[in-house]
Amino acid sequence: MSKAPIHAIARLRPGTDGNGITTLVTFYGCPLRCKYCLNADTLGAIPQGHEMTPEELYERVRKDDLYFRATGGGVTFGGGEPCLRSEFIQEFAQLNQHSWKIRLETSLNVRLANVVALLPIVNQWIVDIKSWDSGVYYTYTGQDDFLVKRNLDFIARHKMQDKVLIRLPLIKDYNDEQDRQKSMASLQAMGFTNFDLFTYKTPKQ
Repeated sequence: MSKAPIHAIARLRPGTDGNGITTLVTFYGCPLRCKYCLNADTLGAIPQGHEMTPEELYERVRKDDLYFRATGGGVTFGGGEPCLRSEFIQEFAQLNQHSWKIRLETSLNVRLANVVALLPIVNQWIVDIKSWDSGVYYTYTGQDDFLVKRNLDFIARHKMQDKVLIRLPLIKDYNDEQDRQKSMASLQAMGFTNFDLFTYKTPKQ
């Protein structure tokens, strides 16, 4: 059974990481280096004792089974980048006998193979796009967006747009409302219809 470095486990989150009562499980590790990273602690060295098996995690979260089932909630994996832990999440899903929802908060900036592995088991993809403009994306994240666009195209070609919530933030000094509207139009042309529009709180705000 695989192991993964768990950064934190946050219980009983109502409507924060998807519908219903959820538990947010965050991993260490991310391919991006966003200028205003919302969880920078996941980027550093992994402290000793933070690795868990899927079975160990399952035993930790099953105490909230009643809340999950009563509200349509479940476990949301974030980070860091949860898609880097596709094998771990697959094994966790095999332990889930209670129809908990499994959601991912992801940048989708990972290999297509990771997405293919997760597609059958993920109930909702919460994808933080940053911007559809490749120049804005690179300036803000330090990476190109080729993998992001390829993965979204793959999801769209499999007609699973309804499982995706796309987050389109306004990021001070990096994009504006015009950029966001262009990004949304490009994604709508691919069949995506669920969007979360918000503004990042930067350290100076």
